[in-house]
Amino acid sequence: MISRNLKILDQVRAEALSRNIPADDVERWLGLARPCALLTQNGDGPVVGMVRGPVMLPVGAEDPEYPLLATIDCAALPSDVTDLPLPPDGQLLLFGWPEEDGCGEVIYVPAGVAVEERERYPRRFPADDQECAEVYKQLPQGELRLTVDVSLPYVPTVPGPRWAAPQPGKPQSEELTQVWKAVMADVPDGLFADEWGRTPLLLGGYGTDCNGFSPAWLAAKYAAEEERSGYFGPGRGVGPPSPGDWVLLAESHGSRDGGATIHWMIQRDDLLALRFGRARVLVYWNP
Repeated sequence: MISRNLKILDQVRAEALSRNIPADDVERWLGLARPCALLTQNGDGPVVGMVRGPVMLPVGAEDPEYPLLATIDCAALPSDVTDLPLPPDGQLLLFGWPEEDGCGEVIYVPAGVAVEERERYPRRFPADDQECAEVYKQLPQGELRLTVDVSLPYVPTVPGPRWAAPQPGKPQSEELTQVWKAVMADVPDGLFADEWGRTPLLLGGYGTDCNGFSPAWLAAKYAAEEERSGYFGPGRGVGPPSPGDWVLLAESHGSRDGGATIHWMIQRDDLLALRFGRARVLVYWNP
């Protein structure tokens, strides 16, 4: 682990101990740390993607319903920058809309596949619409540079059905998540650094929260509801998925004034099999 992230975890440890949280609980919590990638437009790391840009899709693929928010060059990402089984090459295209009724999708374009440029502005989100234009203005096109980051849960144990497994680290999980939030709020090159135009994007890790819940927990909850309703059709499997089966593929905070956080979630087996059509997109509207 790089020195930046060791320093962050040391700060978490010191802050937790200063709040009289038992040392054993603190160490168990720190053992949950996961690598993740923080992508910003003003970092000094290597270029691994870009915000917006041209929409290049395989010939014959359907036009996306939502605008392109980011393109990730998988080959430019170090293999250990996350603990996700990401494709070794090709591009991940993240589509979405950071508004109250927003949603999105993920499209993977393998390396070497013939592509063609598509309309940048979908029919429902025209650039000449005043509200849409304001969103586009606050998501300026530009390169995304990598910061090798570290992640701990932002959300403690939550109530729910029996299959909604609690976060490890209880009974101090709520206190420890508050420590994590407090420390990360002051990391100068972290996710919440107060600098205009950063357009931060996370790959991997736990993500932040989605309306007070873990994104993985919510994704599993909605998937279980769809399983019961037969949304995906027969053959998906027996029983509801576990939150542990779901991983945060990406999370976007953008530069919206009072906008939304977008979480692109996927089950690990689907990620391994490149079944990105099964990804679920959660939007947390936070005006």
